[in-house]
Amino acid sequence: MIRVLVLRAPGTNCDKETARAVREAGAAAEIIHVKKLIEDTIDLLDYDGLVIPGGFSYGDRVRAGAILSAKIKSKLWDKFKEFAEDTRPVLGICNGFQVLVELGLLPGLSYGDEPVAALVPNTLARFEARWVYLKHVNRNKCIFTRSLENRVLRMPVAHAEGRFMAAADIVKRIIENDQIVFVYVKPDGSLAMGEYPYNPNGSMMDIAAICNERGNVMGLMPHPERAIYSWQLPEKISDGYADGFPIFREMVDYIRENIK
Repeated sequence: MIRVLVLRAPGTNCDKETARAVREAGAAAEIIHVKKLIEDTIDLLDYDGLVIPGGFSYGDRVRAGAILSAKIKSKLWDKFKEFAEDTRPVLGICNGFQVLVELGLLPGLSYGDEPVAALVPNTLARFEARWVYLKHVNRNKCIFTRSLENRVLRMPVAHAEGRFMAAADIVKRIIENDQIVFVYVKPDGSLAMGEYPYNPNGSMMDIAAICNERGNVMGLMPHPERAIYSWQLPEKISDGYADGFPIFREMVDYIRENIK
């Protein structure tokens, strides 16, 4: 059975929805507190995939994701690094994206040992909770989005620190490496060009999600686990899956094809 670890810490609040999405995609999801990994009662390397879900880990003290990433860096870094370098899938959603950037797993380990990007307070300096439009722009590098083929998707955001920022040379390299996965767009699929509310946080180049150099680590600010079923969409109620589900399905399919 495919096993996916859903990491929990004080302040995490999206772990149950995330675990349900993983199970809906066909894997066994286990919600594990970071303390169990630190105490070595649970071994990360026993799992096939890892998801760091959304919320406000440790109350987002210092800055979003900083304390959880510091704990991982000081106590668990070797295993997290080995997990990612073994090309097992790692997904960071909202606060999880912030953690992956703080760790340096995004945009990737080849960029150096220290963070080279940041998710900073939204341009309007307030919490944004709304449904947004995203466009898939990755050229099939990212293992979480292989079936999306430039589709325009709908997912909700809920964050106060979601504005992706990096130096010009880092952004240039991210573009050249095909590491941008989703961008914020208008309903017709045209780029938001920073325009609010289509780009809810002011992210440079409308970036909503990136992956690492090998495509097995992805972070995104929108919440795919809150857009699994069609009845969750704001404008209709129907049967079937919504736009967040393929991300989890692709993760599980990748594990089945390449890890197990």
